[in-house]
Parts: sequence; structure tokens; C-alpha cells
Amino acid sequence: MRDATITRNTAETQIEVTLNLDGSGRYDNRTGVGFFDHMLDQLSRHSLIDLSVRATGDLHIDDHHTVEDTGIAIGQALVKALGDKRGIRRYGSFLLAMDDAQVRTALDLSGRPFLVWNVDFPTPKIGTFDTELVREFFQALSTHGGITLHVDRLHGINSHHIAEAAFKSVARALREAVEPDPRMAGLLPSTKGAL
Repeated sequence: MRDATITRNTAETQIEVTLNLDGSGRYDNRTGVGFFDHMLDQLSRHSLIDLSVRATGDLHIDDHHTVEDTGIAIGQALVKALGDKRGIRRYGSFLLAMDDAQVRTALDLSGRPFLVWNVDFPTPKIGTFDTELVREFFQALSTHGGITLHVDRLHGINSHHIAEAAFKSVARALREAVEPDPRMAGLLPSTKGAL
């Protein structure tokens, strides 16, 4: 079973993440940040990765530490659940339309973190949620998950739709990348001998 639990405690946040790569997209996410929970639910449902997040953070300051540290913990859990990455597809991509928004994602579970983020939001907030935190989450996920991640907004006029399209697009690309490849059974998807 490809699953993992990560507990991360700092002076700013206390976070526990449990995930199962071979799940059905079940989710139970409680971070204290409503819009962010909604996005994590999308990430789980559309990647088919079961995900449970419990986060307590310094929300009296703002949502930044909670969002970023959750990205760190999910990235660490992905690394742990993937193990040596033998037999996976490794790469994933998806072009997702959601109403006015269209977002393209391409990613590589390379172990070499790099984020290319071409996603602009027309508003600084979605409700009380700072739109700049969407990038912060994916930066943390990419860095601590060892993911080369490219996300591009092709269209979009509604900030909520753009953010949700980004999470769903990344989710679908991640679903493809973590899937076992029957033609790669037991083999590492690299000529280097390590990922």
C-alpha cells in the first residue's frame, strides 16, 4: 500500500497529513481556512489520492503559514508514499477548463523541485483568502515533493474559477504521474538509476 502520514509541528503550525496514492479521492480536510479546504478537497477528488489534513495555525496573523506548511507536509507525504518510484508513470499533464478559466499543468516527479507559475488573478482575494497563497501552496508542494511543476493560466476572469482550475489541473496531472505503469513493472522510470 502506497500511503504515508506526516506530522509537522512548528511554533506557527501543527499539521498532520495522511494520504493514500491508491485511493478513490476520499477527503477530510480541516485547516481552519474554508476556501483552502475546498481546494484541498478538489486536489484529492480529482487525483484519486485519499487525503486527510488536520491543521492548526496562527490564523490570527493570517493564512500564510497554514497554507504553506500544509503544502510542505503534503509534499513530504507524497515523497514517503512514492518510495523509490519504481513502476510509476512519473510524468503527468492536464489541460482543464472550468467555466471561463483554462489551466494547463505539466509535471515530473523527478526529485528535482522547480516551479514555473504563470497564473495571474484579477483580484487579490477570494472572499477572505489571499490569492497569492495559491502560488505559495504549490511552491511548497513542489519543493518538498521533489516535483518539477509547470502551471499556466491560459484564460480566466474569475479568481475562484482560476484557483479551482489550477488545483484540479494539478490533481489530474498528479493522478497520471503516480499511477503504476504496467509496462514499467518494477522498473525505475529513469536511465540514471535513481530518482
